This record gives sequence, structure tokens and C-alpha cells, in this order.
Amino acid sequence: MRFHDRREAGRLLAERLARYVGTDDLLVLGLPRGGVPVAFEVARALRAPLDVFVVRKLGVPGYAELALGAVASGGVRVLNEDVVAAVGLDKDAIERVAERELAEVERREREYRGGRPPLELRGKVAILVDDGLATGASMRAAALAARELGPKQVIVAVPVAADHTCDEFRHDVDEVVCAFTPEPFYAVGLWYENFEQTSDEEVRELLQQPAAA
Repeated sequence: MRFHDRREAGRLLAERLARYVGTDDLLVLGLPRGGVPVAFEVARALRAPLDVFVVRKLGVPGYAELALGAVASGGVRVLNEDVVAAVGLDKDAIERVAERELAEVERREREYRGGRPPLELRGKVAILVDDGLATGASMRAAALAARELGPKQVIVAVPVAADHTCDEFRHDVDEVVCAFTPEPFYAVGLWYENFEQTSDEEVRELLQQPAAA
């Protein structure tokens, strides 16, 4: 099975989420950039509001691939205390990294939303959507950060992922929906005929459309 593109993947994923149609206080949040076209189709099918959820990893200075935490939409910050303790960073060093990445989160939110405020997550059922999961690091950071904003439920939904990656999320969120879990998995892009990079302009256009209409 291969998806034609992200929009088709979103329509197929929405079928797996059909039980959420009519759910009160439902929100669909796309991880930029590739998750937004998928999330747009999910939001349209579920008749739910669509927003973007930006997340940035906090890399250890000098070892950027090692994540000591993440910052995300809403100014949320989550830290991996084990990594923080292992590398011995002081609070000032963490603060400098967090401030830099939070500024990038805010810049991207302005870029994508314009002057529109983010949707309120408190008390809502939030479905976090991406175009697939490889390591799942970005989605895990997003899920933990979203939880800090007080939603009633956090659901992770993707068209394609490795089965073991989906399993790793189950203790962090209320539900994980992985529409297709091929074995062997290799990479997200292999399961799309068209996996061209989603542009910032496309993200802006999709967020401006009335997906829930």
C-alpha cells in the first residue's frame, strides 16, 4: 500500500477516526509542515477546527542531536530530566537554549497563522496529526507539550509508522491511531508516491481554509 500524497493519506486516516465525528470540543492539530495537509483532510472529514502545533527540540549545546527537552506552541516547555542530569547543564544554559527555540516556535506560528491566535486546548479532545512516524521524537515531544496545555484527551494519529514506534506512544497519550504499519518500515517517504516537501505557503493556505465547513 502506498498513498498518492498527503491529502489522500489524510482522507484514509480520517476513516480510522470516524467515531470522533460529532465529538464536542474536538480539535485537529497538524505538525508542520508535512502533517498539515494530512490534518486538513482529517479536520474536514471530522468537521473539526484545524490548527498547527509547532514543536522544537531543545538540543544539548555541542550535541544538537541529543534532546534535553522541547518547546512548543503555547510557550510550553518539557524537559527530559534524565538527559539534563546526565549532561550537567545548569539552569542558565537550559534557559538560553529554550529561549532561542521558543523564539523560533513563535516566528513559525506568526508565519503560519498571521495574526490569528492559537486555538485553546484546555478541556478539548486534541488529535495530533503528522504524515508519518519514523523515530517518533517530534510527535512524542508534541504530545507531551500538548498535555501541558490541559486538554481532556490527547490522540496521536498518523497514516503510516513502524508498529513498534506506535506502541511506544501508548503510555504518553490516550489513543494512538496508526492507519498503516508496514513491515519492514524503513522510512515514511517510501509509502508515498508524492512526498515533496510541504511549503510554508501551503501550510498558510490550508490553515486559512474553512476545513470544518
